[in-house]
Amino acid sequence: MQDLVILTGASRGMGLAMARQLVAPGRPLLCLSRQTRPELNELAKARGATVMQWSVDLADPAPVATRLQQWLSQLDAPSLASATLINNAGVIPEIAPLEHCPPDGIANALRVGLEAPMLLTAAFLNASGAWVDAGWRGPRKVLNISSGLGRRAMAAQAPYCAAKAGMDHFSRCVALDETRRQHGAKIVSLAPGVIDTDMQTQLRAGDPAGFPDLARFQQLKAQHQLASPEQAATQVLSFLKHPDFGADVVADVRA
Repeated sequence: MQDLVILTGASRGMGLAMARQLVAPGRPLLCLSRQTRPELNELAKARGATVMQWSVDLADPAPVATRLQQWLSQLDAPSLASATLINNAGVIPEIAPLEHCPPDGIANALRVGLEAPMLLTAAFLNASGAWVDAGWRGPRKVLNISSGLGRRAMAAQAPYCAAKAGMDHFSRCVALDETRRQHGAKIVSLAPGVIDTDMQTQLRAGDPAGFPDLARFQQLKAQHQLASPEQAATQVLSFLKHPDFGADVVADVRA
């Protein structure tokens, strides 16, 4: 029996760190990212594990969701002990008040950060729900990587904050749907803390004239208050293993 994991945004930052930690025998891993990472294939070979990498653009998520649903529908469900989807991919658009954000940047942030997780979650639940209808009884989990900025507004980041707030709320809605079904999936929207990734570098490079929180992000780095991607990945994956996963739909690793 195998534990299937699907992970988006696996080519860098915390996503790559999670992918590295997830590579293990008996746990097939499907990574969805714009770029593939040969090191993950090498790691899988060394560990006797299975890694599949799809080079996809989550800014155009509908074809990706269709492909995922078709792929899941063709799997041998009885060979799986569990199935998990981790929606990790996200982007920060230009750091500026909304009226100064390029329209394509706003659209990209919402497509990658909100539309893609919704479509992929729908595809995952549709295909795996058919397994349940056919008698499969393994646990199904959806872990959405959210942010404290989905719960606290910040100037110059309206698209990112909106995407994460939407992720939190659609997770609540899906959780309500799943509680009405026998053997429903568990879903959590999890804030992973403040992590030293490319996003933090991007924020620290913001224009102070349009980004009043700049000094705070610079201080987080200077005072060594940022978790490494590896540390954050360990915390997130540990949360995924909690026996009461899904009890709190909107959660924070720091709680």
